[in-house]
Amino acid sequence: MRIRSLLPGLARAEQRVAKVVLDDPAAVARRSITEVALAASTSETTVTRFCKAVGVGGYPQLRIALAADTARTEARTTRNLGGEIGPNDDLAAVIGKVSFADARAVEETADQLEVATLQQVIDLVAGANRVDVYGVGASAFVAADLQQKLHRIGRVSFAWSDTHIMLTSAAVLSPGDVAVGISHTGATTDTVEALRVAREHGAITVAVTNFPRSPITEVADHVLTTAARETTFRSGATASRIAQLTVIDCMFIGVAQRHMEASVSALDATRDAVGSHRLGVRPDGRRRPRETGK
Repeated sequence: MRIRSLLPGLARAEQRVAKVVLDDPAAVARRSITEVALAASTSETTVTRFCKAVGVGGYPQLRIALAADTARTEARTTRNLGGEIGPNDDLAAVIGKVSFADARAVEETADQLEVATLQQVIDLVAGANRVDVYGVGASAFVAADLQQKLHRIGRVSFAWSDTHIMLTSAAVLSPGDVAVGISHTGATTDTVEALRVAREHGAITVAVTNFPRSPITEVADHVLTTAARETTFRSGATASRIAQLTVIDCMFIGVAQRHMEASVSALDATRDAVGSHRLGVRPDGRRRPRETGK
């Protein structure tokens, strides 16, 4: 997961090494550094640089990490549905591949999410005067979901997806406010620019992205990463949304815990407010008993 997320920021020769590793990590765990260098058409020195770039001290440490990761993956699931949806796949196969990609995105996001960073973000959001959330495209729906959740527990929050409104809102933020930018690629110009403006005006900035070395991280004080893979028909856009929702759900629950009594009271009040707009039936289809007033 770490190698895949860092891939766009690696040098070209290091990307070739990364491809060899990602194509068959179990095999690389058994190979010598010379064999990997030959497979990637590069030098042993480049393989060593690649190891350091992805956060391991050297090639022996990389082999150990790959062996351990392979064992965890094999223990987690015996299914290997793959990520690519072919033109001849029937609907059952499509359902299996999409659900597998979504489940894997959630599991892998949870595995690599930095608890200490998430804790800092939760503390900041819980104590913020207001929270601005920025996202465009598919990320806009995730931004709206976070804003709605925070709003329901009484936190002052706004979600913006229009570029001009994002920038003007960011421009009136100040110290004590928090701005959250959500972007799978981390390279969405609108979101990056809004987060930069928010930071310039003193707000604490948080990025939720799949790539820890993407442009959005340069304007973020704190970075929360997801783990979702792009596949055929950009079904990765679905998986990326699920991964982003996993992160913001963890953030929301953490914030709600900070103000437990007030959060529960607010949730009860909002539930009661919309209660009259639900049909008088139970989830099992049976009609609810009428209030008698006695």
